[in-house]
Amino acid sequence: MTDRLETAEALLQEAVYRSRAKGAAIAGLAGHTPDAELGVGQCGLGEKAVVELDLSSKGIELATQLWTGPLEGAELERVRDTMRAWVRAQDALDRDRNHFLKAFRKEHGFDRRAYDEDEQRAYDTGLEEVNGRVNTARREHAERLLG
Repeated sequence: MTDRLETAEALLQEAVYRSRAKGAAIAGLAGHTPDAELGVGQCGLGEKAVVELDLSSKGIELATQLWTGPLEGAELERVRDTMRAWVRAQDALDRDRNHFLKAFRKEHGFDRRAYDEDEQRAYDTGLEEVNGRVNTARREHAERLLG
């Protein structure tokens, strides 16, 4: 089951990468940069998550490893809904990470080499906490993806 769960997590990440690429393309075509005009709180992620479920070739390969036949009807909608939910959740978690980094750097500076032991420990602990939430949420969405 672990291999299948890891494959489901990889598929979810492919959906995030594809969605981010589409969001960047939209911003570029509109003549905006995510930081400057589209960003809320200037975190670099844009105003909201762009969701793109048109899978890349790698995404298709991962999906065929998970499901031997075509998904249809309610099952297809469940999978799409789960993928949409993950893209939005990943976007929110990335915003949390960016906000943590921005606040920490504002207080302690950008040069990590200048951090004392307590500052370095607080930095590492803060990132580990955010990354732990990302890993937990991705695993939960992968379990939902598999049904």
